[in-house]
Amino acid sequence: MVPANIRIVLVRPTHPGNVGATARAMKNMAMRSLHLVEPERFPSPEATDRAAGADDVLESAVICGSLDEALRDCHLVIGTSARPRRIEWPTLDPAAGASRLVEGARQGPVALLFGQERTGLLNSELDRCHFVVTIPADQAYSSLNLASAVQILAYEIYRAVLAGRPGEATEAREGRLASSADMQRFYQHLEEVLQQIGFLDPENPRYLMRRLMRLFNRAGMDDNEMNILRGILTAIQQRLPKN
Repeated sequence: MVPANIRIVLVRPTHPGNVGATARAMKNMAMRSLHLVEPERFPSPEATDRAAGADDVLESAVICGSLDEALRDCHLVIGTSARPRRIEWPTLDPAAGASRLVEGARQGPVALLFGQERTGLLNSELDRCHFVVTIPADQAYSSLNLASAVQILAYEIYRAVLAGRPGEATEAREGRLASSADMQRFYQHLEEVLQQIGFLDPENPRYLMRRLMRLFNRAGMDDNEMNILRGILTAIQQRLPKN
């Protein structure tokens, strides 16, 4: 059984048919946790028709008003993208991404993000991701239909579950992995301190925060590590001259 901690997140889907087809793809691979961020039209008869019997997945879908809400308790977030970006994210193939999700689900909620049909994930949404998965396809026509992409990755997740080795050793940690909400508070605190010490110029930030977010996302910090870093930032602020 695919861990219930693995959630599929569709960000701003515009076509209800794709939502229904996603539910069908998920149920084919024993997945049930669907989150929809600001769907344009849902519920919809078209979504129900395309679900073709996966009505239970649609009925239990969680409607979120923001990506923050969808990811609040997730400690691992993997995004999907078919196009190159100016700053490259750590990239995995579908099998490796699925393995990461299955392994991460042993420790708490994890999320697999899919962007809007026309634009894909925005850079600001990719900033929330620890890794990005790219599905290999012909470069001349590499953009997959949303539900097709979900089907491919849901299949890889199912394969990873079937191939899993119960009892396999995992890295020992003192605390739970930091959630997405914890990470966002840390990044806000970090940016504030970097501006206060003059290291980050808000008028010319370049890509500093995006690169730092990518670095810390790769680290996969737990609560204790997060508290240490937040404590360091607070100590720096306490020692800065008062205005």
